[in-house]
Parts: sequence; C-alpha cells; structure tokens
Amino acid sequence: MGDRVDDKALDLLFRTARTQNGWLDTPVSDDQLRAIYDIVKLGPTSANTSPARFVFLRTPEAKARLLPALSPGNVEKTKQAPVTVIIGYDTRFYEWMPKKLFAHRPEMADHYAKNPAFAEVTAFRNGTLQGAYFMLAARAIGLDIGGMSGFDNAKVDAEFFPDGRIKSNFLCNVGHGDPSKVMVKLPRLDFEEACTLL
Repeated sequence: MGDRVDDKALDLLFRTARTQNGWLDTPVSDDQLRAIYDIVKLGPTSANTSPARFVFLRTPEAKARLLPALSPGNVEKTKQAPVTVIIGYDTRFYEWMPKKLFAHRPEMADHYAKNPAFAEVTAFRNGTLQGAYFMLAARAIGLDIGGMSGFDNAKVDAEFFPDGRIKSNFLCNVGHGDPSKVMVKLPRLDFEEACTLL
C-alpha cells in the first residue's frame, strides 16, 4: 500500500475546510500566489495540455473592472477578499505543446488544432481540473478560498480577454476567511446515493 496523507491534511483540504463568504484584512503575498501555481502546474491534465490561465486581481482598481460582471451577492465579498482569481482556459493551449508541454510528440498538437470543438472541450475540462487543483493548493499552503460562479462570463471575457483566446471559467476569492461569515455546512450525498459498484 502506498503512502497516505494524515488526518490533519485531510481535514485541512476537505473535512473541516469551508467555503469562505467573508474575509479578514490579512494580505496574500505574490510569493504565496506563486507557491500555489507551482503546486497546480504539477497536477495531471490530458496530454499535459495545461490549459488553465489565472488572472490575480490584487488591487481595488483591478477589482473594479470585475465588479460590474458579478451577481449582487458576490460583490461585497469580492471587494473584501485580498485576491480574486479569474480562472480561465486557453482555447489555443495546443500551441504550447510542440515547443514545451508535449515536445516529445509535437504532432499531438495537430489533433486539437484541426478540431476546434475537441480543443474547446479539452480546454474546458482540463482547465476546470486545474481550477480545482488551485483551490486545494491554496488550502494546502494555509489560505482559505471561496469559489464563485455567480458572474457574467461574457462581460469578464470582454474586459479581461478581449482577443477571445482565453475564456473565463469560474472565480475564486483567496485569503484568510472570517470565521463569523462561514455558513452552516450542508449535507452531502452518501456513497450509496452517488456511487455504483459494478
């Protein structure tokens, strides 16, 4: 049997970790953001495609560009959060494959370049995986997160990705959560309700 993380790690990442709705006035450093990405980039993606792109909004001016795209319930917590991340995906991720990401088989890029629908679904799926890795990596280095899907993707894309190459997927606030703003943990489905053994 392989090595297993201890209960403290499982608690930190999953069991006692909570989605945050309010934030303490504690900064997040650029070094911490780099540390998160250095973990994220190691997570598996199809053929090492690595399509996720991360835009870190760290200033009031940067946040102001995002606020018009947010659902009303996400505005205040986004203003409070030390960092809000736009987690997007590069629709032309395959251009990195021959020169870096899959250089041992550069022809693999052609499968995506010649089939835009296949490239789009691959970018979205694997970019979403990398977004999940991002949230776990942030928790792993001692930060809290609050993922958000309540926003207008088209507005975000027009503001931050006007050339159309990158598309937004979801948002994530990052920092040190305010314990007083955490909501009651909702129930989850049991194994028998969500899983099938064949």
